[in-house]
Amino acid sequence: MSNYAFHITRKGTFDTIVQDTTAALKEEGFGVLTEIDVAATLQAKLQIEHRPYRILGACNPTLAHQALEADPDIGTLLPCNVVVREESDGTVSVLFMDPEAVLGLVNKPEVTALGHQVRERLLRVANALRD
Repeated sequence: MSNYAFHITRKGTFDTIVQDTTAALKEEGFGVLTEIDVAATLQAKLQIEHRPYRILGACNPTLAHQALEADPDIGTLLPCNVVVREESDGTVSVLFMDPEAVLGLVNKPEVTALGHQVRERLLRVANALRD
């Protein structure tokens, strides 16, 4: 595990786990604003085959608004990226940007507190996805 992300690994189909992840995020008040199919982009732009890899841009509007009020430049650190990727052994990893680590870069107590709150929500999403 890195100092800027945490993850879980599941068995199942890639598309089902993307759907499960999106649903679990919704339960914690997050919507998926963006969805980047990295494998499809690599194929289209570079003709490179890649295992399924999707980046979900998750946002909780209430918490994002609070962060923007505390620091208008914080949009450069939003949304929270969640990666769903198929591993070589057929399992699927779900990785979460650690908002506490990333928002801690801002060095403002109110933003640090929001980072902690968002992290707690994303940890609940991760726990809900565990097999």
